[in-house]
Amino acid sequence: MFALKSRRGPLNFPEQDPAAAGDKMVLPRPLRRVVRFLGSLASGRVNIPRHLGSVSVVAFYAATSVYVFTLVGEPLQVTQAVTSAAGFAINNVKVSGNAETSEIDILEKIGLDGTTSLMSLDVARTRDELKSLPWILDAEVRKIYPDTIEIKLKEKTAFGIWQHGNELELIEQDGKPIARLRDNKFAHLPLFVGKDADTGAREIMKDLERWPAMKSRVKALMRVAGRRWDIKLDNGVVIKLPERDMDRAMAELAEFEAGQQVLERDILAIDLRLEDRTTVQLTADAAERRKKAVEARAKELKKLKEAI
Repeated sequence: MFALKSRRGPLNFPEQDPAAAGDKMVLPRPLRRVVRFLGSLASGRVNIPRHLGSVSVVAFYAATSVYVFTLVGEPLQVTQAVTSAAGFAINNVKVSGNAETSEIDILEKIGLDGTTSLMSLDVARTRDELKSLPWILDAEVRKIYPDTIEIKLKEKTAFGIWQHGNELELIEQDGKPIARLRDNKFAHLPLFVGKDADTGAREIMKDLERWPAMKSRVKALMRVAGRRWDIKLDNGVVIKLPERDMDRAMAELAEFEAGQQVLERDILAIDLRLEDRTTVQLTADAAERRKKAVEARAKELKKLKEAI
């Protein structure tokens, strides 16, 4: 029999039968709560939130990152290292929409090194990096946990080839350059030659839409003094257009071609710049033949005069 003193007076504990105490053990109060919780958990009376496990893992690694950062002071490197080790390293890259851009260029631009963490990947920065590639018009980047990124690209459309000096560049419809011409893959596109030919390309091609038969034969369009165009056809004939009133010139050419098939003859160029006349430039062989024909005709006329 013993007593503990308190401010309220002595606390008396009754005697207990040792045999009874051995039959039933009484746990300390904190342990009793743990046992009751585990019993409820086993019996299904306690429901665990669906994503508690995933959230707990992320929270654990986030807390670890914060702790290590307080020691090291490099948040991005710490987060990347911790999350990569946890299974979030990027192992798969799915790319679609790239016809002219190689996947190697894409991976280099993203900067993946085999240990890059999906959680630390900056989607906005990655999108901007991809859009800096020559052919990329727009890019969509999406994270797919735990280890995949999906990239959907929209590439620019080549409208023509622009020759300025010794350079050949592919251009968009508005004349903006895309990339240098590397091979003959785009040889079917029209060639625009000269200063300001790139910015005027869309307008001249739109004007030619009213003359589809002629447009289909265009091989190159040469800008002259930034004011007018010379058109080179697929057979080498050059059509010299006026600075203004292109419709009038093209109508005359269509009429001339329908009546005399002038474009199929041995000529170098047709000059349509003046309203009151059309000038045809012959090839050297055709000019020589014409000269001989004129001389022969003159001799015949002379003989006729002498005979009279």
